[in-house]
Amino acid sequence: MKSAIFITVRMKSTRLPGKALLEIKEKPVIEHLIDRLKLAKSPDLIVLCTSTHPDDAVLADVAHNNGIECFRGSEDDKLDRYLNAAQRYGVDFIVVTEGDNIFYEPEIIGGIIELYLRTKVDYISCLELPLGTAPHGIKVEALEKVCQIKSETDTEVWGGYFTDSGLFKVEYMQVPAELRHPEIRMTLDYPEDYEFSKAIFDRLYSPGEVFSLRDIISMLISNPELIDINRNVQEAYMEHLKKSAPVKFKNIPSASS
Repeated sequence: MKSAIFITVRMKSTRLPGKALLEIKEKPVIEHLIDRLKLAKSPDLIVLCTSTHPDDAVLADVAHNNGIECFRGSEDDKLDRYLNAAQRYGVDFIVVTEGDNIFYEPEIIGGIIELYLRTKVDYISCLELPLGTAPHGIKVEALEKVCQIKSETDTEVWGGYFTDSGLFKVEYMQVPAELRHPEIRMTLDYPEDYEFSKAIFDRLYSPGEVFSLRDIISMLISNPELIDINRNVQEAYMEHLKKSAPVKFKNIPSASS
């Protein structure tokens, strides 16, 4: 079984332009993410999955300079991009991460791969982690099935294809109690999120080292005022996700079909 971490990233963000290359501690945030993902023990490779749009060529350079693979595919259809990348690299199981979520915990990624090896389910996610820190595991055979039967070509929000259609075996990995803080927002989508991320690095970062999600949560609990930096953007963020979701997955048959 061959597994990979896929990093989904593009340069087209409108709410926080060019966010993947915004710098924290004199380093682009996407490179901080790559450093973190390299600590995951189980995957066979890491692939930066971007698009063929000319603006995204710079991200291919980032992948090359950081010693990871790069795949360039569909601009708007993430699932198609994942499938083609998986086929290119002969991957059986992928753990999907997003380039604007820079605080993933390598231990959780390894745990998802281990859970898949035990269960062989189609889709794995985690509950109760801070927003922006939950990776998603997908069996490539299940991904191929979704790509065959879906009608949408814009799949910015795609988890429901696996969790809501009734066609797939889904597992939710239990996470350690000290990491269960869904009320904390750790994604990077608005200027306030950037300020929040910089505040974390200001307190925890040392060059050449990667601080853990446990370190972040512990620090935030001791400094709760930091959580308020980006709290006000959460409602707008959830509205955006709702609008981006496929409409009732209308062309995916039910499990009984």
